[in-house]
Amino acid sequence: MTEKPRAADPGSTGSAPGGSASAGQDAGEQPRVVIRDKRKIGKSTEQPASDAAAADAAADAPAEGLVEEAEVVVDEIEAEAPVSGPPVVDSPAQPNEEEAASAAGAADAELESVRAELTERTRDLQRVTAEYANYRKRVDRDRNLVQEQATGSVLTALLPILDDLDRAREHGDLVGPFGSVAEQLTGALGKFGLTAFGEQGDPFDPTRHEAVAHQTSADVTEPTCVQVMRRGYQLGERLLRPAMVAVADPE
Repeated sequence: MTEKPRAADPGSTGSAPGGSASAGQDAGEQPRVVIRDKRKIGKSTEQPASDAAAADAAADAPAEGLVEEAEVVVDEIEAEAPVSGPPVVDSPAQPNEEEAASAAGAADAELESVRAELTERTRDLQRVTAEYANYRKRVDRDRNLVQEQATGSVLTALLPILDDLDRAREHGDLVGPFGSVAEQLTGALGKFGLTAFGEQGDPFDPTRHEAVAHQTSADVTEPTCVQVMRRGYQLGERLLRPAMVAVADPE
């Protein structure tokens, strides 16, 4: 039967590591952490095969309650040494002057870009506004011109009727209800801007008068209309028909 190993003596077990630790410290090594595991070794629960074997086992086995110490060496654990003095607080980063100058320059450049774009948009708006104003004026002028041309065409077609009314008035036939109708017609056409011109004694104007006869007279100092054969008409500033007259020139 083999003999079981005896438990190590606590005093001898603890001295060896202590001596090694001292040697390690002398050699410049860091101290190691030592953990001791103390466990009780109880009786065996197995049933002995025979009384003789049980007696031998009892003689060879250690006394009950013997404590076995096992030494476990744990690797070195480094701990930070406490720092003496007040705690260190990180100070806020101070802005760099170059970075501040570059940021200010970028802001100024962006502001100038916005101002330039605003100026350009303002000019575009002014140009569009002026073009729209000119367009409205041109449209209004064209509309008025078309309206005036249409009105002039209608009034030109009615001028022969007005000539007949003038001849009837000269002969004294424009009386009674017929005279009232003639006056109403003349007033209605006048509301559209129709005006008559050409009276005896008016200075001769070649742009408005059509001379069909010429004579000399000592009573005039300039070419003068001495006889109106047919009156002229104009619509606003537009000439619809010149007046047909006889002109007397000075001697």
